[in-house]
Amino acid sequence: MKFKLIILFFIVCISCKKETSVDKSKVLPFYNSEDFTPEWISENDDNYSKIHTVAPFEFTNQNGKKITNKDFEGKIYITDFFFTTCPSICPILSKNMNTFQETYKSDDNILLLSHSVMPWVDTVDKIKEYAKEKNAIDNKWHLVTGDKKAIYKIARTSYFADEDFKKTKDESEFIHTENFILVDKKGRIRGVYNGTLSLDVQRLKRHIEILKKEE
Repeated sequence: MKFKLIILFFIVCISCKKETSVDKSKVLPFYNSEDFTPEWISENDDNYSKIHTVAPFEFTNQNGKKITNKDFEGKIYITDFFFTTCPSICPILSKNMNTFQETYKSDDNILLLSHSVMPWVDTVDKIKEYAKEKNAIDNKWHLVTGDKKAIYKIARTSYFADEDFKKTKDESEFIHTENFILVDKKGRIRGVYNGTLSLDVQRLKRHIEILKKEE
């Protein structure tokens, strides 16, 4: 009986040690699946090398420049999805993106990336005009268009941005999401926020400050 108690005590100690190996108040979690379950994974954890990362991509920004994942390596970035004729949530999202742009205007390590979910309408000229209306700063806030399949795939499988797709798995469904996604310097998802809510916008700013302290 004593032996069993010793073993049980040892297991509990190991579990507690694992649980407290990451200070959750000072480190952001990782998001590895579409249900956005937060996971705190320390560097000495076997799963650290298996953390979900955004897949390689190539799109065209408002200046007709090819933008790839290489442009975001070593950068923290906020990403979202919009279309230029959207009358509802997109104006709010772009207004809040502009707020981030102003806050981090002088910080070259923080970028913004907005994908058009209507690339068949949102040509380079169209998003250039939209970018001017929103006062987007070149090389700080990239508004991109491109191949519809590529945009929808990265939205669903890399950023987990399409909540309806989780239920329907219907690839023909139109993507319309209010989420801002926070991505770290290694292309890993570190937070999801409702981009239309001021409380979430402030929370995202606080999380960026935490993320900036990571090596």
